[in-house]
Amino acid sequence: MAKQQDTKKLFEDLSGAGKSIGVLTSGGDAQGMNAAVRAVVRMGIYVGAKVYFIHEGYQGMVDGGDNIEEASWESVSSMLQVGGTVIGSARCKEFRSHEGRLKAAHQLVLRGITNLCVIGGDGSLTGANLFREEWSGLLEELVRQGLIDEEAAQNNSELHIVGMVGSIDNDFCGTDMTIGTDSALHRIIEVVDAIMTTAQSHQRTFVLEVMGRHCGYLALVSALACGADWVLIPEMPPEDGWEEHMCQKLSESRSRGSRLNIIIVAEGAIDRQGKAITVDNVKDNRADKKRLNIIIVAEGAIDCHNKPITTNHIKELVVSCLGFDTRVTILGHVQRGGTPSAFDRILASRMGVEAVLALLEASDSTPACVVSLCGNQAVRLPLMECVQMTQDVQKSMDEKNFEEAVRLRGRSFENNLNTYKLLSYHKADSELPNSSFNVAVLNVGAPAAGMNAAVRSAVRVGIKEGHKMFAVNDGFEGFYKGQIKEITWGDVAGWTGQGGSILGTKRTLPAKHLDKIAEQIRIHNINALLVIGGFETCDRIKQSASGTKRRVFIIETMGGYCGYLASVGGLAAGADTVYIYEEPFDIRDLQSNVEHLTEKMKTGIQRGLVLRNENSNENFTTDFIYQLYSEEGKGVFDCRKNVLGHMQQGGAPSPFDRNFGTKIAAKAIQWISRKLKESYKNGKVFANTEDTACLLGMRRRTMAFQPVVQLKDETDFAHRIPKEQWWLKLRPLMKILAKYKTSYDVSDSGQLEPVTRVRPKKAD
Repeated sequence: MAKQQDTKKLFEDLSGAGKSIGVLTSGGDAQGMNAAVRAVVRMGIYVGAKVYFIHEGYQGMVDGGDNIEEASWESVSSMLQVGGTVIGSARCKEFRSHEGRLKAAHQLVLRGITNLCVIGGDGSLTGANLFREEWSGLLEELVRQGLIDEEAAQNNSELHIVGMVGSIDNDFCGTDMTIGTDSALHRIIEVVDAIMTTAQSHQRTFVLEVMGRHCGYLALVSALACGADWVLIPEMPPEDGWEEHMCQKLSESRSRGSRLNIIIVAEGAIDRQGKAITVDNVKDNRADKKRLNIIIVAEGAIDCHNKPITTNHIKELVVSCLGFDTRVTILGHVQRGGTPSAFDRILASRMGVEAVLALLEASDSTPACVVSLCGNQAVRLPLMECVQMTQDVQKSMDEKNFEEAVRLRGRSFENNLNTYKLLSYHKADSELPNSSFNVAVLNVGAPAAGMNAAVRSAVRVGIKEGHKMFAVNDGFEGFYKGQIKEITWGDVAGWTGQGGSILGTKRTLPAKHLDKIAEQIRIHNINALLVIGGFETCDRIKQSASGTKRRVFIIETMGGYCGYLASVGGLAAGADTVYIYEEPFDIRDLQSNVEHLTEKMKTGIQRGLVLRNENSNENFTTDFIYQLYSEEGKGVFDCRKNVLGHMQQGGAPSPFDRNFGTKIAAKAIQWISRKLKESYKNGKVFANTEDTACLLGMRRRTMAFQPVVQLKDETDFAHRIPKEQWWLKLRPLMKILAKYKTSYDVSDSGQLEPVTRVRPKKAD
């Protein structure tokens, strides 16, 4: 145990005393930038450094003056939930010149700023790296011109750069997600859902253009999240004859009784000849039963000859070929607007903290790095390697090497594209393989947003694998009662955006009814079972307090004995304190928290937020905590209480839940198909090894299958939670950003990892 303690690396060992950090946002704005700025400021101040806002991006750095302002803890209060960037962003031509960078260097030296956090796209980060490379030469030039003396040059001899990618397009290689992407997906899906509700009664085709002039991520993921029939993106131009193929698919979809078709077009889509594909060129068919087609076009979509594909081109195509009433919707800058999603707030907060740690650990030999997301972990990558790979994507597309472009985009993009291809086109029954296997799908436990997307994906991938798919209603209770029926491709149309569980789910456990369940398995000849659900889970928290004068909100969240919702919701909402079962607390902790909040309210901060997991402590209830805070805060603040309850399970699933449910179910069915083939002998399936019953989930950076029998030693069954939970490492971040003194294990940080350029293709 002592040996483990010796290897543990704590951030308290890192000091920012005597250091100055500048933070700026550059290029296009993205939701979540303010959360990153807030995290940099508070983490920097927490470790003893001075932190400066650099307003208006590189232009503010060049101009100096009031554009470079020292930040305080209170100056970033209440900015977490604000979209855009409150410190401003501008494109600066002057910084691209040597003279402009010389002026910027002078302004930084005057304030002793030798550490920069740059939040922007690849152009902004490339400019920062060039600035760093020229730094020593710029200082020598400033000395020669008499603008600074030798001592100032020596004291500021090293410039350290850390980048965070703020871009709604998710167009930067090396990270699974960039700041702002998830919020942009929310805006897109909100529009698509709104169009669906108003257009179900009309036989119309809808063509949507989304942003992404050079990257089709937004179009691709929104297509997965809304079940689009067709998507056009720069990285995957359609083959020759795509127009006929698309119209045929729309017609066939309606003939199967579907009431909804969606086509998404990227902003710069082109065909493989380089001809533009526009929203106005796509058409639809009124002869069949489908009442609505929506076509989503990515901003940079191309065809197989590198010709741009625009929404107008698609509209004309649909009208001329199918004679349908077609509507075009170009989302434009609405995708950049609005409040950042919980995911973007958490991502930006984690990246901001990691950026400060990287600056504290930087040396003269450390290259400029960019903080990235890999799976559920924050990692550091060499900035220019990522920039070079990003530029290589465009080069590959220019050379029509589209497979290489997709690989360079990274694991996340490639997985999304492969899943879309799996689900995108339904072959005729005669063209499908015949596996002779029957696979059943059921939901268990509490309903959770994204369940229906997972069921839809499982059914359709199973059908394409040649299996006969069965749906079980009402979980294990319905299973033993025989509520089982075959489910077809068309039966799950439109399920992606539906909340709750369409199949129905109950908490009935199978142990008491195993004989009856076995009989139903025999009657329906079920060879494999996909169970979606588990312990009470929910990935939605819908309320955070803001804007009220000197008021503390006490919020109770769901989660059973699992504090994930409360903790991550607290990080996203900027909570002061979060009480959870996994981290025991007593009356002394409560008193300390009240005193901390009281002192905070005596400053310029006007809002407090306290979250409590529903089963965090049987004695310190939400009512008790509310009464304690109300009594102790008299004369300083007043309190309000809210128990969120089952509203957290309601509503439409988020883009993340839709996308995650779709991909994880597709992966599960492919795994089932392989296991069925491996286990099939002499006309029977022999599933008697421990690796034929597995749990699929995210582990650190990858999706992993783990035999269920191995979970026995890792699970606290009494409280229905894992014994070790990765997200507990995020709790110190929340405490640090709320100004609590705490310990933070940074053993996983500090390693600058190489960028993986081309990975071998996996069988799955």
